[in-house]
Amino acid sequence: MLYIWSADQRSIVKNMPEALCIGELLIDFVSTIPDVTLAEAPGFVKAPGGAPANVAVGLTKLGMDAGFIGKVGADAFGDFLRETLQQNNVDITHLIADEFTRTTLAFVATRSDGMKDITFYRHPGADIQLSPDEINANYIRSAELFHYGSVSLSHSPTREATVAAIQAAKAGRARLSYDPNVRLMLWDDADDAWHWIWEAMPYADIVKISDEEWEFITGDANLEQGIKHILELGVKLLVVTLGERGCYYTNGFVDGFVDGFGVDVVDTLGAGDAFVAAMLTQLRQYMDLTSLEKDQLDPIMRYANAAGALATQKVGVIPSLPTSSEIERFLKGYLKR
Repeated sequence: MLYIWSADQRSIVKNMPEALCIGELLIDFVSTIPDVTLAEAPGFVKAPGGAPANVAVGLTKLGMDAGFIGKVGADAFGDFLRETLQQNNVDITHLIADEFTRTTLAFVATRSDGMKDITFYRHPGADIQLSPDEINANYIRSAELFHYGSVSLSHSPTREATVAAIQAAKAGRARLSYDPNVRLMLWDDADDAWHWIWEAMPYADIVKISDEEWEFITGDANLEQGIKHILELGVKLLVVTLGERGCYYTNGFVDGFVDGFGVDVVDTLGAGDAFVAAMLTQLRQYMDLTSLEKDQLDPIMRYANAAGALATQKVGVIPSLPTSSEIERFLKGYLKR
């Protein structure tokens, strides 16, 4: 059962957001035009990024109280990222500035089909320097929702810090959300990536995987076999995002496909993070995910699909993450067509 802190309990303990995200916070330098390689890109736009940080901002834009756990460099880029999260009402009391390593950078060339050409500058980056002794278990145990990915599992000491945080969240009986967000170029070895992606899977209540990651993660192009393997670990809701085609979901009892929305794409980066944030805000009202019926899950996934579509309308993730009013307006506009 999901453990809920009362408003009175939260007022006693300061800086205890209802949702927490842990992982990478970095700078995305996004190509100014799509469908070119990094070498061909004529220029780049600086944008704050990092999947778990994107989700944290996405949650606050949709009305949830969220915090972020991670590390950036004590440099100009790190200052920019901290200010960005603050401006978006994300609690940064557990975002650390590291004096010895620099903020991680990513150069991204996007394509209109959703694929990406990415090069990371992280040798090492501050995001993989978070250590277990910097994890505040009390802060984490108070959360009602805890979201994590696999990028922070790629190297020590942040691997151990992430596992410690996940375990603290589980001990506090938070609802755990996991987006593996496979970035093999950040791992020393693909087998190591596969191993740790699966090590983190059994803790999750909700798992979101993109279609382009599915075969690597499950080892099977067959959807049914991969689903069975994941649900057997105790995952209560599995969602496979399909880009502009929408998404597939299953809680082990009901499943379905929900169509996406056709929009003119500017930048696909972060659409999945917008989807996750929107989905999580809609699921918060339900205690038991396995009891949800199709008529409950379909509208949730449609709402999340709309958030993902809206996130493709601007360059950079955080600036493009939609508010609830923007999503609702978008959905109403579609219904009138």
